[in-house]
Amino acid sequence: MPSENDTRSTETLELESKPATAGLAAATGGAEPPAPGSALTPARKRILAAAGVLALIVVVAMYLYYRNRISTDDAEVDAHVTPIASKIYGNISEILVLDNQQVKAGQVLVRIDPRDSQAKVDQARAELTLAESQSSGASTEVPLAQATTTSDVSAAEADAAGSQAAYQEATSSDVAYAQANVAKSQAAYDKAQADLARMKPLADKAEISQQDYDGYVETARVAESQLEADKQKLAEAQNKAQVAGANLHAATAHLAEARAGSRMVAVRSSDAAAARARVAEAQANLDAAELELSYTQIVAPVDGVVTHKSVEVGQIVEPGQGLLVIVPLNDVWVTADYKETQLADVRAGQKAEIHVDMYDETFTGHVDSIAGATGARLSLLPPENATGNFVKVVQRIPVKILLDPIPPEKAILRPGMNVDVTILTQ
Repeated sequence: MPSENDTRSTETLELESKPATAGLAAATGGAEPPAPGSALTPARKRILAAAGVLALIVVVAMYLYYRNRISTDDAEVDAHVTPIASKIYGNISEILVLDNQQVKAGQVLVRIDPRDSQAKVDQARAELTLAESQSSGASTEVPLAQATTTSDVSAAEADAAGSQAAYQEATSSDVAYAQANVAKSQAAYDKAQADLARMKPLADKAEISQQDYDGYVETARVAESQLEADKQKLAEAQNKAQVAGANLHAATAHLAEARAGSRMVAVRSSDAAAARARVAEAQANLDAAELELSYTQIVAPVDGVVTHKSVEVGQIVEPGQGLLVIVPLNDVWVTADYKETQLADVRAGQKAEIHVDMYDETFTGHVDSIAGATGARLSLLPPENATGNFVKVVQRIPVKILLDPIPPEKAILRPGMNVDVTILTQ
């Protein structure tokens, strides 16, 4: 069946042939009359006019439709691809996921043999217990040393005060009293000797009776005995004063020692602080060991699909070694690489249409942002236009486009899929 364009072409050829036929008839003197139906009828004119108007409307509509739309097929789906790696050295004991399996955040993916890490935890816990015991003992010694030192200082001060009083009494009262008695006895002795010396010539001449003379002799002997006794008491008082002085010196030394012992309180306090620091250190070591033990269970940080699994049971892994990759398919976007000449009117927030080749459907979204540099400038080997021959090439700038929510049963977009993107600039 002929199309609308074929019909229009036939009518156009007929219109062009009619003037030629009329001219030929005039040249032959009108011998050949015009063919029936060759003239433009009013109905045919109306059809041609309507077709022209329709074509004009189509052209104007297409212009208005495509005027504010910029498109590119250099676009693909992107996502946050999360690599999963081991944080510790160890032997893989169990793998709980398969390739392309859907996982949830917090789900265990791989287990590493925990025995080495568990032994470190047990050792750290024992060291913490020992440090806490030592800290408790050191903390108990501080108040005990403080109380003992305070008691010793008080006793030493009292002893020193008593010794000081005894020394002062011995050196002042007792010795002075004994010296006064000696002086008194010495005076009595001297008087008795003088009286005896005066009475002896008289006794020899019988001027006094023998009885009186004997009385003077006895008095001299008593005075001498009293003098000797008082001198003995003076010596005893002096000895007592010396002993009191020695006791005072010993008490003073003991007081100084007791006061020096108060510094042991500071030493004990320092020991207690050091013990508490060892407890904190042991606690930190235990926390680190428990953290390392937790690394033996590798869990999924996000929801997504497991892919690129490269680990097997029994494999020895190193810290930082990649094991698998998780792709969160619920958080994807489109990166469209537009020519720089197309982005003059592109702004964040403008609507966009994304045609997905896989589903042959178009989804909606909006412009999120435009990259800060061209793709070539951010490549591994950016161009050096200052060297060699320069050929100007239109650069492409990545544009990030966020998709409106798509029900999973309708379509699932995966990173790397090709799409066609159209941005509505107005």
